[in-house]
Amino acid sequence: MSRRYDTVIFDLDGTLLNTLEDLADAVNAALKHFGRPERTLDEVRQFVGNGVLNLMDRAVPEGKEAKDFQAIYEWFKAYYAAHSEVKTRAYDGIPELLKQLQAEHFKMAIVSNKFHDAVCQLSRCYFGELLPVSIGENEAAGIRKKPAPDTVFTALERLGSTVEHAVYIGDSEVDAATARNAGMDCILVSWGFRERELLASYDPVAIADQPSDIWEILNR
Repeated sequence: MSRRYDTVIFDLDGTLLNTLEDLADAVNAALKHFGRPERTLDEVRQFVGNGVLNLMDRAVPEGKEAKDFQAIYEWFKAYYAAHSEVKTRAYDGIPELLKQLQAEHFKMAIVSNKFHDAVCQLSRCYFGELLPVSIGENEAAGIRKKPAPDTVFTALERLGSTVEHAVYIGDSEVDAATARNAGMDCILVSWGFRERELLASYDPVAIADQPSDIWEILNR
């Protein structure tokens, strides 16, 4: 029996890794250092999903209009790079899912709006060689971030795959829009940074409530 999909593109934060606490700690360390009020974990949860520049734009009270915004942003990036693996962990069942997909010869990649070096670092740290293609934000090179499809197309090219046989798996409205803009199916996961009811409104092909659901969806 032929498969509907042979390629799986994963979002990172809120899909494979629970990075929220390390992100919040870095946000608050930067805000405190520059004399701004700190944010709650739930506020940071709502701010994430569209890259760290937008995360800090939302976290800093004055946003990008702050005279010292660039300094705050650079300080945050440096702090996060040095503290990105303190509380971060793979969601339960994710390593087992990835090993199962690898054993069944699925092609796999990460596509994230997190800055590229951090994506590669976290992928190596938590997943080793399970995800050979990891792509983060690289707009300086003219590659638009999600929800533009550029990074997805780059991943598919590197994997030797096409959108017709690929599915994008994420946890947010940005991921749903990315899949739509790339012309590919989308599975959303309910254990990430958005509520299940909200995810359903984005019309994914399925919602997974645990990693083992993904295996079942891919093999229907």
